[in-house]
Amino acid sequence: MTFTETAIKVFNQAITDYHINDNVDTPINNPYKRDEIENRLYLKCWIDTVQWHYEDIIRDPHIDPLEALNLKRRIDQSNQDRTDLVEQIDSYFRQLYCDVRVLDDARLNTESPAWAIDRLSILQLKIYHMQEQVNRLDASPEHVARCKAKLDILLEQNVDLSTAIDQLLDDIQEGKKYMKVYRQMKMYNDPSTNPVLYKK
Repeated sequence: MTFTETAIKVFNQAITDYHINDNVDTPINNPYKRDEIENRLYLKCWIDTVQWHYEDIIRDPHIDPLEALNLKRRIDQSNQDRTDLVEQIDSYFRQLYCDVRVLDDARLNTESPAWAIDRLSILQLKIYHMQEQVNRLDASPEHVARCKAKLDILLEQNVDLSTAIDQLLDDIQEGKKYMKVYRQMKMYNDPSTNPVLYKK
């Protein structure tokens, strides 16, 4: 089983588990041990799934402004948790490939493996929710047809992205490409770098 096959299996497990209750306040019940990469993948997709539904809720035109503000704070924290988790997954790959001899003509990739895997996680959510639209019995045939066309594109993208990630990991393992990870260094969450906070 390739890495992306494992990841997609875990992502879909997290999405399915979330939708048992379909509630953003449902506590996570991660079935994998903390030291397994599957644990990080499951948590990553759980965070993405909860945030997907935060984003739905906050677009309610009738949402109470105080509730919206509270939800915006939760989205901010979710974004930070997501970034932290991507960096943990990249740390896993750095450790995994730390003994690889990098070839003299090795090239750098535009993004790290974990940021590509971040996109793969979100893509599973797009597929899940587009499939929901295709399956709607209360929607018009035109709506279903539009969503089916979009779903077909998402499924094609899933194959392409999975292939590209597995090829990247193969290239890193063979020394043809090398990892260089830049931490996100987000400034707005840091009281010492956000002027609105440090000027208080």
